Parts: sequence; C-alpha cells; structure tokens
Amino acid sequence: MEVHLVSESIKFMILGMGIVFIFLYILVLLMRLQAWIIARYFPERFSVSGERAASSVEEERARVAAIVAAVAEYRRSHGKRG
Repeated sequence: MEVHLVSESIKFMILGMGIVFIFLYILVLLMRLQAWIIARYFPERFSVSGERAASSVEEERARVAAIVAAVAEYRRSHGKRG
C-alpha cells in the first residue's frame, strides 16, 4: 500500500512540475511576442546623440556647481564643522 502512495505522489509531483514548466515556457513566448510587437509598431525615436551628450554634460556640470555652492554656503553660515 505504501509503495502505491509513493508512486502516486511522484506522478503528481511530475505532473505539477510539468504544468509549471509549460506555463513558464508559454509566458516566455508571449513576452517575446509582446516585445517584438512593441519594437515593430512603436519604434523608439532617437535624437542626435551629440546634442544629447553635450546637453547632459552641461546639465551635470550645472548640478555639480549647484551642490558645491550649497555646501559652501552651508559651511559658511554654520561654521566649519567636521
């Protein structure tokens, strides 16, 4: 009797793992299909990379300058503490 229960449990385990594997495989296929559809019908529009890089460098420099000025003002107004 016990051997029969073990074999049944192994059958259910294999069945359950198989169903999960098939579900995940179908999910991967659907995600690839979705990515293909999005890439085909909604292409990403790129700007000129030189202008984008130059503007991002200038923005980064302005951001760093603002941070340095804020830290300097804080230190000046609160005294130089560690």
